[in-house]
Amino acid sequence: MAELAFFSGTMDCGKSTLALQMRHNRSARGLIGLIFTRNDRAGAGLLSSRLGLVTDAIEADEFFDFHAHVVKYLTAGGRVDYVIADEAQFLSPGQVDQLARVVDDLGIDVIAFGITTDFRTRLFPGSQRLIELADRVEVLQVEALCWCGAKATHNARTVGGRMVVEGAQVVVGDVGQGSAGGEGAEIGYEVLCRRHHRRRLTAAAAGAGPLSQDVLPTDPVPGR
Repeated sequence: MAELAFFSGTMDCGKSTLALQMRHNRSARGLIGLIFTRNDRAGAGLLSSRLGLVTDAIEADEFFDFHAHVVKYLTAGGRVDYVIADEAQFLSPGQVDQLARVVDDLGIDVIAFGITTDFRTRLFPGSQRLIELADRVEVLQVEALCWCGAKATHNARTVGGRMVVEGAQVVVGDVGQGSAGGEGAEIGYEVLCRRHHRRRLTAAAAGAGPLSQDVLPTDPVPGR
């Protein structure tokens, strides 16, 4: 039977990488799927991972109807064996209901990937609805790490390297918005352990350097 599965975790735990791997594995077996995303860091209509992998996707804005889109695609003669929805935390509860209808009414597997909680430790509406409806919820086992080396369990928003706990729930990517933290302040995100999230102690505030680069090196090893 088809199922609605939700893979969740913090930032940097490999959600988008797993989504791309699942797409690859299914494509290698001749299965055809529809890939949806929303507010990906790489831009509209793309699904990307921090490892540097990227593929085309359908941008699902706040007015997008998943069930209607899949029905229209099938009616036009298309084939859909599965659906992948990345950045599912940004979906509305109604859109998650539409994904559930794709499973129940059309018999198509839906695999959603998303961050569980926002920078204030509150559930995203889309993630909350997925937890309520999904046949299967899995927390990814690739541990993201806080700057101190402990397991990161919370997402933090930073302005100029300092953690903030107020503002709009969704601000995508590492962008500069002076209105959010002073003229020219850089807005970013960082994963922290609970202790340092409670203390609002980011890597910059602690004077610690990053544990790793955002993208794995792809240059050949010297001498090879």
